[in-house]
Amino acid sequence: MPNRNNDAPIYQPAVLDFVTIAVEISSFLESDEPISRDEWIDRILKMLPLLYVKASLLPETYPLNDEPPATFVREEDYARVSGRVASIMGEEDIYLDVFVDDMKYSDTPVTATISENIADIYQDIRNFVSVYQFELTDQMQDAICVCKDNFLLYWGQNLVNVLRPLHALKSRETGKEEDTNFNGGDLWD
Repeated sequence: MPNRNNDAPIYQPAVLDFVTIAVEISSFLESDEPISRDEWIDRILKMLPLLYVKASLLPETYPLNDEPPATFVREEDYARVSGRVASIMGEEDIYLDVFVDDMKYSDTPVTATISENIADIYQDIRNFVSVYQFELTDQMQDAICVCKDNFLLYWGQNLVNVLRPLHALKSRETGKEEDTNFNGGDLWD
């Protein structure tokens, strides 16, 4: 293992915390272990908010190399994760997406899928984790930079978007969905 300089951004506690949750999510999504939809939703709803917080705490870095860091997630890996999530979610995979630019100009609802959003998040964090896993020290700072940029520009929004339908399913399945009909009088009575 290379010498870990405490001043190096690649070994800052915030980065190592992000690596930890990214590894946990990647392992969870790569697992072939049978799991019920309820259990899958319960577990992913506990991990995704933590991933968001840890990604938002990644330090600002700059690329050290002219070439982007190595990518490890192949099309088949992406398809396997997306397919597994789609299989678990079944008919609940599709949801209305209101945070799409096209929605402003559309007369029809714009839909997205939980499986594709999760696979998009997986692809970026798994590529990041792999750079650390294979101890590609010369690419680690660049991987932080790319992952943080992609979080801010792309998958961070996917993450918060997918929380909404997952939360609705969790609430409905546990019978704790809020009653939106306030027939009992004024809220301030």
